[in-house]
Amino acid sequence: MESQAKSVDIQRLLVLSDTHGNICALETVLNWAKAYSQSGGINTAVFLGDGISDIKRVVASTGFLCEWKMVRGNNDFDHTLPLSDIFDFGGHKLFLCHGHRYSIYNGYYPLVESARNLNAEAVLFGHTHVPCHEKDDNILLINPGSVGRPRSRTGATFAVIGCEPGKPLEAEFWGIADKGKVNPLTHIS
Repeated sequence: MESQAKSVDIQRLLVLSDTHGNICALETVLNWAKAYSQSGGINTAVFLGDGISDIKRVVASTGFLCEWKMVRGNNDFDHTLPLSDIFDFGGHKLFLCHGHRYSIYNGYYPLVESARNLNAEAVLFGHTHVPCHEKDDNILLINPGSVGRPRSRTGATFAVIGCEPGKPLEAEFWGIADKGKVNPLTHIS
């Protein structure tokens, strides 16, 4: 009897933050995401603030179309968008915020407590411009870093979160190398 491999339905979430007007870097990421999506790709994208007007402009020029979830940062002035949001992704409840209202330079306790109060299992945030992937008191914390103004040795970064049914969330970090090439990162710093 021949065994048939089951098709696994993996959902993927593009996570960006802090473009700060760097249209070239954002175009690189969205063109990469568009190609990545054609090979099984990205279902939804999240923008965590500080460059919302960049997103609206570059989505149109690149043709990268998907569902977007956005929260505004301390440098965004579109008050029709929320400062934070809850988002269900593949059965996982995610808390989205920019981070500037949670004293994140003094630790992640306020983020973790907010997530716990909202029954979220993960927090996606920006503001520091430094990628982060860690667990704190069983809450997953993911900061994609900054596409536009990185503050880490890793350079310009973003993340893709994968969700396979019945399994925990998996985060991959990607960097923009010289000449606009997008590469997977084996570690973040």
